[in-house]
Order: sequence, then C-alpha cells, then structure tokens
Amino acid sequence: MDTNIEEAVRLARIAREKGAVFSLMPENVGLLGPGGAMRDQATPEHSHPALSSFRDLCAKTGMWILVGSLAILRDDGRLANRSFLINGTGDLAARYDKIHMFDVDLENGEQYRESDAYAPGTVAQLAETPWGLIGLTICYDVRFPLLYRTLAREGAAMVSVPSAFTCSTGAAHWHVLLRARAIETGCYVLAPAQCGTHYGNRETYGHSLIVDPWGKVLADGGDEPGVVIVDLDMSDVDSARSSIPSLDHDRSFMMPKML
Repeated sequence: MDTNIEEAVRLARIAREKGAVFSLMPENVGLLGPGGAMRDQATPEHSHPALSSFRDLCAKTGMWILVGSLAILRDDGRLANRSFLINGTGDLAARYDKIHMFDVDLENGEQYRESDAYAPGTVAQLAETPWGLIGLTICYDVRFPLLYRTLAREGAAMVSVPSAFTCSTGAAHWHVLLRARAIETGCYVLAPAQCGTHYGNRETYGHSLIVDPWGKVLADGGDEPGVVIVDLDMSDVDSARSSIPSLDHDRSFMMPKML
C-alpha cells in the first residue's frame, strides 16, 4: 500500500504542476489485492493512511481529489468499497459506498464475489464542486443506468466512475458503457481506471476516459500508468441537454402483458 500511495501522490503532483485543479484516481487506489490482503490492510476511515496522505496533498496544493475508492473497515466488521471527494483545503466534501457488487463468473473462468467481503452501499451521492454538481459512482455501477439518470435529474453535471475493470469485460464494454452513460445523461463522465497485471495474474483494462456530454471521448489514458489532462467546458452540459432534452421526457408505462 505504501508504494501505491507514493505513486498516486507523485502522479497527482505532476497533474497539479501541469495545471490540473481536480485530480481523479481509480478504484482501489490504495491497494488491489486478494481478499485476505484487502481485509488485513483495511482500516477505519479516520485512520486510513491513503486518505490521510491525499487529504494532506489537497491541503498543500489547493487541488481537489476524487479518491476512486479505498477498502474501509466498517463498525460491523465488514468492508466498504468507498469513494471520497476531497476539497482544496483537505476536507472531505463527500463519500460514497459502492452500491452494486461485482459478483460474476466470466467465460474465461475468472470468478469475482465482491459481496463476500464488502457490504453494498444503499445511498446515491451528489456533491458540490466549484465546477458544478458531481455524482459519485464506482466501476460495476456503470452497468445500471437508472443510477446515472437519477443523479443527472438531481442536477449532476459530472459523474465519476473510478474502476478496476477486467481486461475481458473492458475490451468489450468499457468505452461503450461510459459513452452511453454520458449520452443518456448529458453529463461529463470522468472514469479513472486501474491498468496492468496484479495478484494471481489478474489484469485490469486501464483506458482511463473522459467523455463529454455528447458522448465524445476527450481523453483515453491507454494501458500504462500516467496522467491525462483535459479542460472541461461546463457549458457543454446545457448544450447537450437542450439539444436532446430526454431527461425531461420520462413517461410512466405499464408492464407488458403476456399473450
């Protein structure tokens, strides 16, 4: 974990030196390891070394940081996959516990049971930033469009999707899902993602993306660690939503009848 924290801080400092005012980090930025290691190194929020380091960095640089997620030990002994938004003075502006658990059996034999260790969150989260409201989500949440539509209808101009997508699902679905969420909501989608090979030869897809409200990919971080910087024009949110005001066109309907 110490090495991961040091590297995340180093990259965030590079981003700040290049002019970034808001830096986003991927899911499990403190540690991505097997379940036992995650539990052994999980701590309560108030004593987590990664969160402390990132808050200190924000206080020193004035930059906002979205900590993609950390494994946080809850009072009941279970873990939370929790995302944090830190403001430019180092204070916590918001926290969000991942709602949808990644419990899947992939065709290539990979198995994941996130719910074995983690308690799912139950509350969606919006937060104020100097650039507009942001909705917080994590990874597997991206497959549940109602969450994003709800955040957008409540005022989100941006949504964060920090992730550790597998290579097989990432190659097939990552770009499509993120572009779809942007198009459906008229939001900027900000999706920092893990890349590389981890424990047990687990591989994550990478390709951190920034997608504009029209569905255009503005930046793709590729499959190596690094920093990408994009200027966001927040007026594009209103432009996309006025062009296709689908957020205002919901209608109730009945379930289909079986013949």
